[in-house]
Amino acid sequence: MSTDKNSHPHQRVPKHVENSTDATRGQPLGIRAQKRKAELEMLLEKIPADELRTRNDIEVAISTVAQMLTGDVTRLSDATAADLNRWLEQTKHLAEITPKVRPPRH
Repeated sequence: MSTDKNSHPHQRVPKHVENSTDATRGQPLGIRAQKRKAELEMLLEKIPADELRTRNDIEVAISTVAQMLTGDVTRLSDATAADLNRWLEQTKHLAEITPKVRPPRH
């Protein structure tokens, strides 16, 4: 009996998709939120008009963060920083497309 952990060599591991929230870690919070907002705005332009739920979710996220980014984004109050951090985590996977994994061939 083999104890090899790679007993299914043909099984494909899904490609890791890094979203902008993870990619901008370490940057100032205001900059991270601005980048995510811009990314959502670009996504919104690509989503068909008949996908109302997705479009609405993105529009709400954009308008929510726009209200938080009205002041000085380099010097955020503690409350605004907490709200922006929460917003980034809540929108982290919004409109994210997961690559399809092919089932293994036998």
